[in-house]
Amino acid sequence: MNSTEHSGTQVLVELTGSSKEDANAVFGALCTAFASDREVDEELHNGVDGRPMVWSATYDVHGIQEQAAPARLTAPVSVTLQGGYRAVDQVREQLEVAFAVQEEGSASGDQERELQLRLESGPGISP
Repeated sequence: MNSTEHSGTQVLVELTGSSKEDANAVFGALCTAFASDREVDEELHNGVDGRPMVWSATYDVHGIQEQAAPARLTAPVSVTLQGGYRAVDQVREQLEVAFAVQEEGSASGDQERELQLRLESGPGISP
């Protein structure tokens, strides 16, 4: 597989408006399913002086390692997915296994899609 084909399986995931615990829950669920540039147990840090934090990670959706499990969030999390159409859909599918997902917006180009989602605690998990 050449690097151009491989890049079509990459999705950039950005989280905003969340605590580091909630960001860990989202990244942990995605790390279960996909290879990432982020380690499963990587420690996240809070922003400085109460400023909002944006966390990001890149996932390779070439193959699902294991299905994500439902997870608890302390508050809703805003997520932006950026990548090829199929790759973004694959990440969304895994997020829907782990969390309650609501689409908040999207933008589409020739080769890539950007999708904004709102996540809440996963199916069967009380708030």
